Amino acid sequence: MQSIYLDNAATTPMDPEVVKAMQESMLDNFGNPSSIHQFGRKAKVAIETARKNIAKHFNVSANEIYFTAGGTEADNLVLNNAVENLEVKRIITSKIEHHAVLHTVEALQNKYGIEVFYVKLDEFGQVDLNDLESLLKQTDAKTLVSLMMVNNEIGNILPVNDVCSLCKKYNTLFHSDTVQVIGHYNIDLKKTPIDFIVASAHKFHGPKGVGFFYSKKEHSLRPMFFGGGQEKGVRASTENVHAIIGMEKALTISYENLEKDKEYVSSLKSYFIENLEDNFVFNGMSGDVEKSTYTVLNVRFPIVDKMLLFNLDLAGVSVSGGSACQSGANKGSHVLKELLLKDDAEKSSVRFSFSKYNSVEELNLVLEKLKKII
Repeated sequence: MQSIYLDNAATTPMDPEVVKAMQESMLDNFGNPSSIHQFGRKAKVAIETARKNIAKHFNVSANEIYFTAGGTEADNLVLNNAVENLEVKRIITSKIEHHAVLHTVEALQNKYGIEVFYVKLDEFGQVDLNDLESLLKQTDAKTLVSLMMVNNEIGNILPVNDVCSLCKKYNTLFHSDTVQVIGHYNIDLKKTPIDFIVASAHKFHGPKGVGFFYSKKEHSLRPMFFGGGQEKGVRASTENVHAIIGMEKALTISYENLEKDKEYVSSLKSYFIENLEDNFVFNGMSGDVEKSTYTVLNVRFPIVDKMLLFNLDLAGVSVSGGSACQSGANKGSHVLKELLLKDDAEKSSVRFSFSKYNSVEELNLVLEKLKKII
């Protein structure tokens, strides 16, 4: 039986060129970057070269890029610094953010008593910009807005330039979880002045356990945990050299082939939409190819079948019902619960997410299996 992987929003297969680059690094570049001898210096040069190359993709300085163990750590580091170090007293976010943001904001509220506001959303999960502006102009207290650029479950694309304009107008910091964006869309941070963005390498065919965040150079940051002085004193721990090199390689490949891959993956999503059987609904804006990412399609079927994902897996189709980070909790999607009426939220929804390694032939097989199972 052929196995078909359509859960690329959870994680992507590693590009063979990335694996090769990491293998070479593990064999030839094993020194500790903090050591002063030639092996340490060689590792340090590799890290700083990767940092410079990553920074170029976003039109920023290398000293504004910090390496982490992934997007969750990056979100935590940014949000904790905002409150503990940058004097933020209010955070405005939404109830359909990734839990790396929602749970961190909740913890900060409990610990420091900051004010937290949740911007209104329409029935499709689109941010109400008028409500956002209303929240921003309520007070002069230092505020941070945290809204993800692409939602990992329903694929909605934030009107990020509008949000940037509002944040600039009201002198507000802007953090965006861009995990589903990096490697899939170009971001010029000089033209789109976000204060903080985050990335996780395994979302763009790189290795797991490594990511980075960007912080504007005027923001002074402090570490969340302590040890050495790595990452300019912001993130203690010996750097994961081979993973950083793999991430840089994956990002370079992604941006070198961005338009070609985007066109191809978009065609797969459009084909899947056109060939789905009738009697289904798209969650969020995922069915709109202009207002959602080309990698994600979230489909609600007119049934309540708690075994649907399991049966699809038995049929060789790997998909998810929401964020992979919370699937083990068996609580369902907090995003769909927020947007849908109770009866609709209980119906079986499936997130199909596509990559350059998928094919029309695979999609045809998935469509056939869906007909049999549903």
